[in-house]
Amino acid sequence: MTTTTGGITIRTATEQDWPKIVLLNEICFATPQTPELTAFWKGLVGADRPVIALDGAAVVGATMDIPMTVTVPGGAGVAAAGITAVTVAPTHRRRGILRALYTEQHARIRRSGVPLSILTASEGGIYGRFGYGPTTVESTVGIDRRFAALHPDVPDPGGVRVVRPVEARPSITEIYDRWQRRTPGAQVRPDNVWDRIFADPESERGGGTSLFGLLHDDGYVLYRCVSGEHGTTARVQEFRSVTDDSHIALWRALLGLDLIRRIEASVVPDDPLPYLLTDSRLVRTTSRHDELWVRIMDVPAALEARVYRCDLDVVMQVDDGFLDAGGRFALRVRDGRAVCTRTETDPQVVLALDVLGSLYLGAHRARAFAAANRLWAVDSSTLDALDLAFGSEYSAQMGWGF
Repeated sequence: MTTTTGGITIRTATEQDWPKIVLLNEICFATPQTPELTAFWKGLVGADRPVIALDGAAVVGATMDIPMTVTVPGGAGVAAAGITAVTVAPTHRRRGILRALYTEQHARIRRSGVPLSILTASEGGIYGRFGYGPTTVESTVGIDRRFAALHPDVPDPGGVRVVRPVEARPSITEIYDRWQRRTPGAQVRPDNVWDRIFADPESERGGGTSLFGLLHDDGYVLYRCVSGEHGTTARVQEFRSVTDDSHIALWRALLGLDLIRRIEASVVPDDPLPYLLTDSRLVRTTSRHDELWVRIMDVPAALEARVYRCDLDVVMQVDDGFLDAGGRFALRVRDGRAVCTRTETDPQVVLALDVLGSLYLGAHRARAFAAANRLWAVDSSTLDALDLAFGSEYSAQMGWGF
């Protein structure tokens, strides 16, 4: 237990604190929380894992984390702390409560020895100062289905069938596991998360129908239909495929939905969807957004966990203004595998920890950060080598929201 200069106490939550934590979550996220949802989060987090801030007996801030395994480039599963439900009461802003909560929480994460801490950010300007960098990129796209025609060179692999998602659970979960094991940023999905997806509570449908399913041996789509003034939209909740044929076949099925005017889905930047159509302009981007953010808790362990796309020898100075995870590191890569050690050698690259987090899964480029003056490299060839080495065969993508 610690006490801040403002008289705020920071300590671990107990079972008795949960009603106050739930109230704070409801206020800060503007969403009522059912007993079933509270039980769900307790099952993920553990009743005694949240860190809370108290002003007297009132809970005025909280943060918690979920033990996770996340895939990194090359397919390895790395232990991570998935930080979630970070709240500070509107009555107690600008008092250093978030920093106090995070200082305690990250000290615990560091003691646990996990190399990564991950989160999703409701506001993009908060977490960089704590060493987190956005590390996946997705776009929301919309297609007017009435005018979408498949390019004549695109094959028709077939093999898609219509299913009730709950009845196809074994196939869907098996496909997700295959997709997750190859996709940087994707997390292992626990059974209780699957339980909630297939339960499909009405409170989480966003005004849409219950889930519909399309299933292929190597992919699946879960979607809802939403009625509006200008017709019905099929809103894709999850699209997972592990082969080009399943990707094509599932999009053929989606574009064949009668009585649907518009299809909305999230895609990664290099998704081949536009090239499947005779008119690629029909795939219109309505937003481009980050999903997963990464803080590297242990630089050598994290950099040695992933695979690289070319040999590399570089000395990096990593600056960490929040904790002491930074320093100078010699990174040597041969045949895709890295050895990373602390060194006193002059650096060839200087960057902050949040920038390294953004580069880590391959979705962002060192050259772009250099152009923004957020990364320094001794020469242009070093930037090229970083970008090539830190690339990934598969686009980074978050597996499930938390």
